[in-house]
Amino acid sequence: MSGHSKWHTIKHKKGAADAKRGKVFTRIIKELTVAARNGGGDPDSNPRLRTVIADAKQVNMPADNIKRAIRRGTGEEEGVTYDEVTYEGYGPGGAAVIVETLTDNRNRTVSEIRHAFSKYGGNLGEANSVAWMFDKKGVIAIAKDKVAEDTLMNAVLDAGADDMRDDGDNWEVVSAPDAHNAVLEAVKALGIEPESASIAMVPQNYIKLEGRAAQQMLKLMDVLEDHDDTKNVWSNFDIEEKEIEASLA
Repeated sequence: MSGHSKWHTIKHKKGAADAKRGKVFTRIIKELTVAARNGGGDPDSNPRLRTVIADAKQVNMPADNIKRAIRRGTGEEEGVTYDEVTYEGYGPGGAAVIVETLTDNRNRTVSEIRHAFSKYGGNLGEANSVAWMFDKKGVIAIAKDKVAEDTLMNAVLDAGADDMRDDGDNWEVVSAPDAHNAVLEAVKALGIEPESASIAMVPQNYIKLEGRAAQQMLKLMDVLEDHDDTKNVWSNFDIEEKEIEASLA
């Protein structure tokens, strides 16, 4: 199981993968607002906004919701202002954790994130305390039964991808962040809708967790992932299948 998608895979096993439609909509609305505020409301000249709009359409968000969020970001409509804040720390067993948030109240969010770390055997660290252990990459997962390996490999490498890996049920395509959109378009040009596509923080190395540390780590990730202000959670833990099954028992 590859590192960046490990928690994504575990969430599926735990039945928690983006099942909460309302939370997904809320997160995307925040992202649309921030992307429009930082780069303007025209998706043709704002690649980040273009990507978030694609995410919104993928979860069937109504067009009016998308337009209103963008207009709030550009100041054409009144609304809440969100800040992007990233928190870093260590979970049980010394696993590194990065939490990306979109918040309208920094004091509340940091207090709640710190409490979650403390409750489940971790501790919140300073900025850049663990980020150096990760590389920012564009990562796309494509189900193996949707495309032949050679066909996909030729398309994504021509589009600028750095690597294509075997990730069990999926092919995992990795690229530099600035090549991500071109690689994603190359995948879609093959008539394929990927399982997931995002700019991810990919761990350089992994820490194996077992027993109590593994169980606490899964609980911590659940709580962080479920926080209303959370955008993404990344970690470098490695957990055996038996530990995941034990958490479901």
